[in-house]
Amino acid sequence: MATAMTETLSAAEPVDLLSKFDPIIHTRETLLAAGVEDPFNLVMEEVLSPTRAICNGRDTILLGTYNYMGMTFDPDVIAAGKQAMEDFGAGTTGSRVLNGTFRDHRDVEAALREFYDMDNAMVFSTGYQANLGIISTLAGKGDYIILDIDSHASIWDGCAMGNAEVVPFKHNDVEALEKRLKRIPEGAGKLVVLEGVYSMMGDVAPLKEMVRVCKENGAMVLVDEAHSMGFIGEHGRGVAEEQGVLDDVDFIIGTFSKSVGTVGGFCVSNHPKFEVLRLVCRPYVFTAALPPSVMASSATSIRKLMHGGNKRAHLWENSRTLHGGLKALGFKLGTETPQSAIIAVIMPDLEKGAMMWEALLKEGLYVNLARPPATPAGMTLLRCSLCAEHTADQVQTILGMFERAGKAIGII
Repeated sequence: MATAMTETLSAAEPVDLLSKFDPIIHTRETLLAAGVEDPFNLVMEEVLSPTRAICNGRDTILLGTYNYMGMTFDPDVIAAGKQAMEDFGAGTTGSRVLNGTFRDHRDVEAALREFYDMDNAMVFSTGYQANLGIISTLAGKGDYIILDIDSHASIWDGCAMGNAEVVPFKHNDVEALEKRLKRIPEGAGKLVVLEGVYSMMGDVAPLKEMVRVCKENGAMVLVDEAHSMGFIGEHGRGVAEEQGVLDDVDFIIGTFSKSVGTVGGFCVSNHPKFEVLRLVCRPYVFTAALPPSVMASSATSIRKLMHGGNKRAHLWENSRTLHGGLKALGFKLGTETPQSAIIAVIMPDLEKGAMMWEALLKEGLYVNLARPPATPAGMTLLRCSLCAEHTADQVQTILGMFERAGKAIGII
């Protein structure tokens, strides 16, 4: 009996749990077979500055990083990180609620409170974990999360982890948001999750109207300002500041991996019960704390961004110049006017997009190739992320690269 059962078990074929990804494998193999460089396996052998690197052996202008304010090579930021590593070592080897809170973790939270002029700040190991943790902790079973259909993956994953009822609405549609809110059962917990700047198209949310609708319908509001913090708003506090609704937003989520130039995520808020989140937010409680060197660099960067008005002005100038130049060349863009540091160049399809990406790389320009399902409406696009350290001459050089590559591939 035992022998027969053993034979039966050994003969069973396991279900290949990776087979569901076969279409993606096929698409990638088709692109590579056509001789296109792998757009999702770029190697930077050396980073020369916030705007230049050696990529696959080539001196390359970087137009595909989130280094919006160019803080990665700031001397003060680097010096602070070096000193903290010497003083505290390479890592924390523990969670924030155990041994993982060092001097610089508290300091970076103080810097965030100063930057946003808010009462509370909480730092996570990544921006993804900030959304995952805060959203899943705030809204659970029986609560409702109303969110933009084009929300970032970390927002969707936070909704799933919290087991709340999820109600999506059409992208940036105030009327659709209001209709969804009015259908929520009376007395239910309601959290509306929005983004200041949407990372694929670079478009800005109408937060002023949306926050008003949320408050009229008794919903709490969380805004992810990952792609606007440091750049948009008088003090760089994001779209909520720019549109005058920062005080009406309950929670702001952000990241250090964009304008701050390091790594990590955060949440700031004026909610009087905010500190309890440190005890009940699983991605905060059960994750090792960031190294003190990263925290010291981040705190220094945040405080310098408070006085970054000139950098912000130059970044806006770069955005207007590149957007206008690409439009004049005949490229189809994600927005009619420049709305952020992100400019999306729409491609006819994935094959043409990959060819254009490769042609630009050979010209000496790196951009992001984005494809479904990451992109809205199933489109393929090249995402350009400008930096405050790009010079006016570099922007003109970039336009020349786009013109030559676009004509060679037949897109313009």
